[in-house]
Amino acid sequence: MTRVLVVDDDPLVRSALLLMLGGAGDLEVVGEAVDGRDGVRRAAELRPDVVLMDIRMPRLNGLEATRQLLAQPQPPKVIVLTTFDADEHVVEALGAGADGFLLKDTPPADIVAAIRKVADGDPMLSPSVTRTLIARLRSGDGDDRAQAAGERLATLTEREHDVALAVGRGLSNAEVAGELHLSVPTVKTHVSRVFDKLGVTNRVQIAICVHDAGLD
Repeated sequence: MTRVLVVDDDPLVRSALLLMLGGAGDLEVVGEAVDGRDGVRRAAELRPDVVLMDIRMPRLNGLEATRQLLAQPQPPKVIVLTTFDADEHVVEALGAGADGFLLKDTPPADIVAAIRKVADGDPMLSPSVTRTLIARLRSGDGDDRAQAAGERLATLTEREHDVALAVGRGLSNAEVAGELHLSVPTVKTHVSRVFDKLGVTNRVQIAICVHDAGLD
């Protein structure tokens, strides 16, 4: 059973999420919070496995709340919920270390699937969010970015390079394992090494590197 905390200042959104998640037998909504500060407090009390975190909230926004949650010992996984008009905040959420990025209009079944993936250790990136992030983060000279990305990817072994390309396409660890005929633990090891060699902290940043190198 995966324990979930819902953090959103809109009572209608909270109600919809609670109703949606209530139909999944392997998910248990252990509580809800009305803003980021309340979310941090409730997470400390309830110890959820996954937190669904809105971005724009009073008192403490979802970005700062995510930073505070992930700075704690044994932090929960955090999935940031966003809308198209909040894309600039999702860029900041990369640095906060969120494990998932989903649009609020994501189909209910996909949100449930995302919670399951994140709980299992596979960060979940909405393809549309990933594309938007890549577009927004492209700045400066394109040739220079392509060269720098290519040089970073050149530090990887052949197998790590294959894993990076697959992750850059948004595949989960299980999907990468199936495509490359590897075990999931082996994929996780390769992903960890890719993080270290590329100097990134999440899978979106791998996707950006792959995109800048022109390999997506």
